[in-house]
Amino acid sequence: MKQLTAHEITEKVGGKLIGDPNTVITGASSLEIAKQNEVTFLGSKRYLPQLEGSQAGLILVNEEMEAEISGGYNLVVCENVDIAFSEMLLVFAPEEISYAPGIHPSAVVDSSVSLGQNVYVGANAVIEANSVIGDNTSIGAGTFIGQEVTIGQANKIAPNVTIMHRCIIGHQNILHPGVVIGADGFGFVPGPQGLVKVAQTGIVQIDNDVEIGANTTIDRARFEKTWIKSNVKIDDQVMVAHNVEVGESTVLVAQVGIAGSAKIGRGVMLGAKAGVNGHITVGDGVKVAATSNIHKSVDPGKTVLGTPAESQREFMYRYSLPKKIKRLTDKLDALKKEIQELKNK
Repeated sequence: MKQLTAHEITEKVGGKLIGDPNTVITGASSLEIAKQNEVTFLGSKRYLPQLEGSQAGLILVNEEMEAEISGGYNLVVCENVDIAFSEMLLVFAPEEISYAPGIHPSAVVDSSVSLGQNVYVGANAVIEANSVIGDNTSIGAGTFIGQEVTIGQANKIAPNVTIMHRCIIGHQNILHPGVVIGADGFGFVPGPQGLVKVAQTGIVQIDNDVEIGANTTIDRARFEKTWIKSNVKIDDQVMVAHNVEVGESTVLVAQVGIAGSAKIGRGVMLGAKAGVNGHITVGDGVKVAATSNIHKSVDPGKTVLGTPAESQREFMYRYSLPKKIKRLTDKLDALKKEIQELKNK
């Protein structure tokens, strides 16, 4: 069992200890259910009621919360509570699941495949001709890797992932179950006999340190590539269409949909169920509220919300306008009534 004293935890997170430095901590949990041997965190006043009756042995707080908590608790005052607690979760987490290198007897690996060192290939996985798998990569059970795929080093590919032909995966990426990389983009044109399929001849390129959530789909490009750049984090059930480009360190939350040839900048945050129109640009650092629809390009650094998406100021003005009109209407009715009363006199 892992254990650290309150003093040792304070040293790890770079905080200031208030309380007993010798308190022994063996786990991490939420404020409501943490026990005397567990560390927890409190980062907002809204959760202060949960503090009452808490048995937590150590609580990570920010400077603002320090003034709100009376004596009786062991506190570590941190600059960033979320980061500090995340570090503690990693410290006390169970050992990560790992797989011994090797190919399961039921896996089908073409003789032309180049496998690096310490590669694991799970049961019923398929790796087709001329693909390359880098060192220390694990490939989960039932995963399909098509022809001429290149996968770099230290990737964690979960069960039942599909990576279609010629796609490129960089290093140290995590692909969760059900991810599909490189299915055809959705392209059709009207013809005399109905809709005619447009060839999708490009690839998908995933750079490094990308995490892709369960059942997310990233379509191959019509030509050249659909490109997910380094350190992008994608939630479950996200749809990225053909020829989309997603910039470094961008976050796509659950059920985001991005239409073809859109360009998403660096450090963008798209809230859950946000939609982005095709052939537009969302600038660096843009924040998009959940369920919003981006129908035209957005300048860097903006925050937008609503459908169609607009700035916070525009949204609040439009949202408050009916209430203002109602107040003016009520005032006008009152004046009319007053005038009528004066006429009656």
